[in-house]
Amino acid sequence: MLCAEELAKLELFHPLPIERLNWICHRSELVELSTNQILTREGDAPIGFLVLMQGQIGMTRKSDGVEMPIGHHEAPAFFGEIPVLTGEASPVTVRGLTDCRLYRLCNDDFLALLHECRVFEQQIFQTVARRSRGLESFIRNREKMAALGTLAAGLAHELNNPAAAVVRALKDVTPALIELQRMNLVYGQTQVEPEHTQEWLETRDKGYEAILHKHTDPMALSDREEELLDWLEDYGVKDAWKLAEPLAQGDIKIKTLEHLMERWRDDSTEMREMGIRWLALSFEVMSMITSGLHGAERIAELVRSMKSYSHLDQGAQQIVNVHDGLEDTLKLFSYKVKHGIEVKRSYAPDLPQISAYGSELNQVWTNLIDNAIDAMNEKGILELTTKNQGDRILVQIADSGSGIPPEIRSRIFEPFFTTKAVGKGSGLGLEMVRRIVENRHQGSVTLESQPGRTQFTVCLPVR
Repeated sequence: MLCAEELAKLELFHPLPIERLNWICHRSELVELSTNQILTREGDAPIGFLVLMQGQIGMTRKSDGVEMPIGHHEAPAFFGEIPVLTGEASPVTVRGLTDCRLYRLCNDDFLALLHECRVFEQQIFQTVARRSRGLESFIRNREKMAALGTLAAGLAHELNNPAAAVVRALKDVTPALIELQRMNLVYGQTQVEPEHTQEWLETRDKGYEAILHKHTDPMALSDREEELLDWLEDYGVKDAWKLAEPLAQGDIKIKTLEHLMERWRDDSTEMREMGIRWLALSFEVMSMITSGLHGAERIAELVRSMKSYSHLDQGAQQIVNVHDGLEDTLKLFSYKVKHGIEVKRSYAPDLPQISAYGSELNQVWTNLIDNAIDAMNEKGILELTTKNQGDRILVQIADSGSGIPPEIRSRIFEPFFTTKAVGKGSGLGLEMVRRIVENRHQGSVTLESQPGRTQFTVCLPVR
């Protein structure tokens, strides 16, 4: 049984007379707690005012589903006053860190004692205020740390693709430049008249301009690529499919190739097709450099976004061409797309430019296209569709993958939820898509999925 001498070890009980201390001892119930045994759980109803006379107890609180330690008490100590006073559920889980001996005073007895002694009441409320501030500070700090962790993971997720584009460009451009130098040397040994050489240089420079300033519409680009592929195959170029795309990006016309290659058609050396390869490789190098530059710019934009993260509402809006954003994003994934994915575009010719946060909107396209490519294991059909609906536009990104199972569709926008293997996904991509579209642009994002086709539809206001 608890005795008055033990209670007197706690400063809290010093103001109480001996008869009141004896009353507490007679009204208290012994509670014995073994190591790791739980006394009360977070969310349980108040169990009374407790006095710890032997051992140590620890307190934890759940944060994002994880039990986080927030403090402990070592005998002699008291606790449990906050739930009794507020009438609310226990804010923490209490368990024994060692074998403990406690005494419990029921809710009514504790409240009666509190109202009888003014000094005792003041000390209790001072303790409540101090402990409440500590708990509030813990929760606030945990929320900040969780937000920081989410931001760090999201930043790493977003930096991955542009960083890969920069590395890829730097890695591939070196052997390409070496091959261009070799071609220049071989061509120089043929002693071609300066006028013909100048025609090649002018064609190359016009192609550079087309690549740098995107003079070609994406739909026209696809048609031109097919036409060039047919011509190259008829000419007898080996691996013609590798050259058709860069030549189309350089806005090369078939009649231009026929004129430039006329004198080399019957040549038995590598000169018969070297000029074509020289043009295609020159354009490919320019595209590599441009893609790497876009990647570096995207990284710089993300770093700037990090610096102003706590003031996102002050970010500058821009007049954005959504088609350009989609095409820029596709270039980041060109190494995945060109080896097994067919891209089908159905762009609205009258799609208006919109007022938006450009770099953030590009993050949306990056995440959706990246997920679509992964869903198809890098082989299939990627469909990009845009529609003009007056004051709003629709952007639809569809893939021919296996689809998303019905039981998890409601969870795909949750933070940290991912269907990818461990280490392959952070579970933040689609959460970021939802947040950017809905919170930043007052738009909406919806999903339709069935085996063989999954489509995300992003609806955005024009202004």
